[in-house]
Amino acid sequence: MKNKQTIRLFSILLIMGIAHASCNKTKEKPESKEEVPKTVYASSVIPFFDHWKLILGDGSNAGKAINFEHKDFFFTTHDDQGDWVVFKTPNAGDTHGTSNNTRTELAQTMKWYPQTDAKLEATLKVMNVSSTGDARVAASYAVVVGQIHSADGHENEPLKIFYKKFPGHSKGSVFWHYEINTAGDDNSGRWDYSSVVWGYDFSVVGSGESSYPEEPEEGIALGEEFSYVIEVKEGIMHLTFSSPGHETKTFTKNLIESEYTTPAHIPAQTQELFVPIGQDGLERENAYTDEGLFFKLGSYNQTNGKSPEINKNWCSGADTYDGDIHKQYESGNYAEVWFREASIYVSEDSVSNEGYFLKND
Repeated sequence: MKNKQTIRLFSILLIMGIAHASCNKTKEKPESKEEVPKTVYASSVIPFFDHWKLILGDGSNAGKAINFEHKDFFFTTHDDQGDWVVFKTPNAGDTHGTSNNTRTELAQTMKWYPQTDAKLEATLKVMNVSSTGDARVAASYAVVVGQIHSADGHENEPLKIFYKKFPGHSKGSVFWHYEINTAGDDNSGRWDYSSVVWGYDFSVVGSGESSYPEEPEEGIALGEEFSYVIEVKEGIMHLTFSSPGHETKTFTKNLIESEYTTPAHIPAQTQELFVPIGQDGLERENAYTDEGLFFKLGSYNQTNGKSPEINKNWCSGADTYDGDIHKQYESGNYAEVWFREASIYVSEDSVSNEGYFLKND
């Protein structure tokens, strides 16, 4: 009798165990697969990339950057203001065309002439400029965030928009340059004239290699948003710069009639910065008339590793780690610019700019 009860008890326990295991089995959830974050491409943040080709920080031409990213140079990010397109470029690496400087930058696929209509608008913030350089060199710690470039003749630049911040300063400067379209075949005498927007212009430099000027009172900090509008109509370039908390600034410049055609017309700023190093050219009377122009936008790093003895205005002597990109990024030797909004308008009279890319790629 006792054996029968033991067997019966064992059977009941066995059945209960099987039932419990079965219940547990039915409650088990299937393994969930990790969701792969969806890539947000730059072309969905700012839908105008069919107007441009993208030059990367290694000197290569990536073509039209539609549904494209590059983890070292060109990608998107997000903060409390929304999505941004990131342009990042080291102090040194392979460059595009004849430039000494690296860039991750859009170059317009069409060119247009100064007598026609063209317009570029952008909202951006600069997140980093090079941590090293020679403070006596005007281009140190600077990045160009927008341009008008000539595709013809000397391929000079009637507009470059700069941001520059000295190490240790909380605020930097925004200024713009006009580069003369040098008369004659020799372009070695070309020079820039710098106009301040907020902070200092290009001519304000340090007294020594690591001695910096006073911090600008009306400057723009890293990570502080500002906007520019470039509009060309009937040969006149109109510029507007705005930023919350700062005075809006406007400028005009004639692109088809020069004011720099005789030695007496060379400005004092140029006499101080460029004439001593042999850049004392004069401009064609009709400036950029009849030359095809095009916009550029992005991060054109003005800091490089070349010795200041070569050129005290453009050769920064910065750290480059023999071109190792990741060492430059780790040590802060790069320029990084984020764009939130941008738009472009070009008249129907514009023509292909393919010749510029064939020459410079």
